[in-house]
Amino acid sequence: MVTRRSGGWLIAGGMALLLCADAVEAQQAPEEPAILSVVKQLFDGMRRSDSAMIRSTLHPGALLATAVVRLDKAGVEFDTVDAFLKAVATPHDSVWDERIRNPIVHRDGTLAVVWAEYRFYVGSRFNHCGVDTFTLAKVNDAWKVVSLVDTRRRQPCPEPKT
Repeated sequence: MVTRRSGGWLIAGGMALLLCADAVEAQQAPEEPAILSVVKQLFDGMRRSDSAMIRSTLHPGALLATAVVRLDKAGVEFDTVDAFLKAVATPHDSVWDERIRNPIVHRDGTLAVVWAEYRFYVGSRFNHCGVDTFTLAKVNDAWKVVSLVDTRRRQPCPEPKT
């Protein structure tokens, strides 16, 4: 039999859980700008062809990969950090401009994941789109990209809302 008094305890307990969840969210919220600033710095480095700027965002053991479909078969292609940095730093006629939108950040302590849609431009010309997924870890009080895995496609690529 549930009495009014025990129901009150249930409500109070539920409220306490909600308050604890809000407190945890509030503690995590200040980290979100720091996490997203690492992602922004990586793309700023790409636009500037600045491999040192990009390297500063990456953990030395970072994994880079692309989920692909080739000849109707799903697969994964891996790249090394050095090969990626060499490609970015090699002079090219147009700016490589990867623009993310709608980033979603999840964090637990020193681990964070960012999921964001992107559109990639070579100069002002649209090239491809997809999703970027970043896994970041806090190392010596700094967030570092531990892995960057993306998808790439030419269509469908929804136009960004302005």
